[in-house]
Amino acid sequence: MTERDQMLREIEREVEYTSSMIGRSRLDERVMQAMRDVPRHEFVPSGAQGQAYYNGPLPIGHGQTISQPYIVALMTDLLEPQPSDRILEIGTGSGYQAAVLSQLVEQVYSLEVIAPLSSLAADRFDRLGYTNIKCRVGNGHHGWPEAAPFDGIIVTAAAPMVPPALVEQLKPGGNLVIPVGQPHYHQDLIVIEKDLQGETSMKNILGVAFVPMVRREP
Repeated sequence: MTERDQMLREIEREVEYTSSMIGRSRLDERVMQAMRDVPRHEFVPSGAQGQAYYNGPLPIGHGQTISQPYIVALMTDLLEPQPSDRILEIGTGSGYQAAVLSQLVEQVYSLEVIAPLSSLAADRFDRLGYTNIKCRVGNGHHGWPEAAPFDGIIVTAAAPMVPPALVEQLKPGGNLVIPVGQPHYHQDLIVIEKDLQGETSMKNILGVAFVPMVRREP
């Protein structure tokens, strides 16, 4: 069994273990195929290559991390991405989550407040041939209004509360997946669903631990 196969097996075990909380016993096969196809070792620092397919977060510099594969897969599944979707990602980081999404949707818009991370990710996308990802340096609390509305929005850092701009930029019928809470305290992964009439509802999925969503302007 390859390291990548082992990672997928561990994701499946995590899904089974948390099924009562996440409301599903397995993830969409399209999501699992994307996790299989994207080479995670290309998105971790050179010193962490031996842990590239470890089912846990890894540091990527600037106080940021690449998320646990199970959480990447779960958040992607909760987004319920469709092939024609335009998705906004807040927190490019290494670019791994955006690369996974790029296999499932038409266009990914990825926003990162830390300019060196955004630049590295953009270079990585070019080198690996991910042509349907647009990168930008910016404050995630403001979203990407010029490209809005989005079919789905995913946030890969914890906010103390849901930024109103992101809810506004979500299309009716779309999902916003975001961890909410304080750093070093309890955080919850939540899904905000906007119905076709524009009304929103919230589902609390499970407890998580993310780096904080940076508020500063880039």
